[in-house]
Amino acid sequence: MKFGPKSTVVAVLTAAALALTACGGGGGGGNNGAAATTLTLGSVNDMKTFDPTDAHIGHTMPFYQAVYDSLIRRAPGGELEPMLATEWTYNEDHTVLTLKLRTDVTFSDGTKFDATAAKANLDRFKEAKGQDAYQAASLKSVDVIDPATITITLNAPDPAFTYYLTQALGFVASPKAIGTEGIKTDPDGSGPYVYDKASSVKGSQYVFTKREGYWDKDLQKFDKITIKYLVDLTARTNALVSGQVDAALLDPKSGKQAEGSGMVAHKSQVDWHGILLFDRDGAITPALGDVKVRQAINYAFDRKTILEQQYLNEGTVTEQVFGPESGAYVPELDNTYPYDPAKAKALLAEAGYPDGFTLKIPTVAAFDGVNAVYKQQLADVGIKLETETIPPANLVSDMAAGKYSAATFQLYQGEPWVAINQMVSTSALYNPFKSETPDLTALIQAVQNGGDKSADEAKKVNEYLTKNAWFLPLFRLNQMYFSNKKIDVQPQLQQAVPSIYNYAPAK
Repeated sequence: MKFGPKSTVVAVLTAAALALTACGGGGGGGNNGAAATTLTLGSVNDMKTFDPTDAHIGHTMPFYQAVYDSLIRRAPGGELEPMLATEWTYNEDHTVLTLKLRTDVTFSDGTKFDATAAKANLDRFKEAKGQDAYQAASLKSVDVIDPATITITLNAPDPAFTYYLTQALGFVASPKAIGTEGIKTDPDGSGPYVYDKASSVKGSQYVFTKREGYWDKDLQKFDKITIKYLVDLTARTNALVSGQVDAALLDPKSGKQAEGSGMVAHKSQVDWHGILLFDRDGAITPALGDVKVRQAINYAFDRKTILEQQYLNEGTVTEQVFGPESGAYVPELDNTYPYDPAKAKALLAEAGYPDGFTLKIPTVAAFDGVNAVYKQQLADVGIKLETETIPPANLVSDMAAGKYSAATFQLYQGEPWVAINQMVSTSALYNPFKSETPDLTALIQAVQNGGDKSADEAKKVNEYLTKNAWFLPLFRLNQMYFSNKKIDVQPQLQQAVPSIYNYAPAK
């Protein structure tokens, strides 16, 4: 099976949950009609470091896309296209992937990109076990065939592996820099831009300038890109409306203001929103080890009213973690947990918690408002929800480290194998306690080896997760991404935030 520029994949990003915005003096020309030469993006997430092993699927990807090329690139419509790899071919049983590589690429330190560099990065990513380590879970070994060819051997078929090569796993840094302390603050990639450290301030703004001699000038749409860390929604909204911001991911309420100011709206239901119930064996919170307790939590929430009051009905209520475009969606599952506080109380009593219990979750600014609502909903059935404020930059890593038994979050609803390996499998980032059962393991294996029947097998995984209340899905929210008229933005399929390649000066 050979893949080239027009290859397609059913793939997703989520990500999760927080917003990337575009802001700042971006636009460059604006009122006099000149084409924009600069773009300023804002993010409610600060990046961890510039080390590619710290890259995380979702809203921090533009930090890395600016300075690092990936082996494969994902086009706005979801197609997989060549980047550092010009073509790729699987063997018959999909356990060996051969990549042909470009021969005209150098890193910012002058080092030439070749097969040895590609191997070094893949090996390092697997060894480092970063935030998105699950992407390398199936990677067994990488072999250099010649300077322009590598083979990647998998320990089992991985339907999402080429998709992962468009994400954190696929970022390639100079072999001289990988694994060093320096790469954390000074990225050394082959990407379309170089990092301007002198103009940047950690935790505030990150400036990138167009790289001279870059191999694909079509991806260099601006002379300068700035990414600002802006966690405050009101500040982002005001910056967009005042013309300082080129684009921003807002919420339904702030989106009304943006629409009234003539901004262009791009809406899509990328994520499901709810509470991740990590501690299914009761290691931190014993009550969560009982399926009746997790089911009680699902019955405790008035999804329809919360969506109307908190999100102005910008979304669709749901009780499952796979969306309609995923292939694993089962319509009947959205009738599993109707709002029923009495049923919730009865289940808690049956589980031995007639007086409820205490559940502690982390909170960040983006979720403070809804967590206050969730606290009241759970209190109505006897569960005390405690929130602990943490820095937004720590949210994903703290969840992945198993510091909390549950957390409010948003995750994408994409191709089943990608989603399973992000939130369900024992190597998944959002399964920090490595929850598993023999029945679920068998269902997951059927998806992996299902071939043309994988989607049908994934529906069985969906049914298991829903009926055993592994999560508390509440809604599929509309992502409210707005842009001004100085730039053109191509939305990215199944992503809340466009890739950095998707922005261009308005024509």
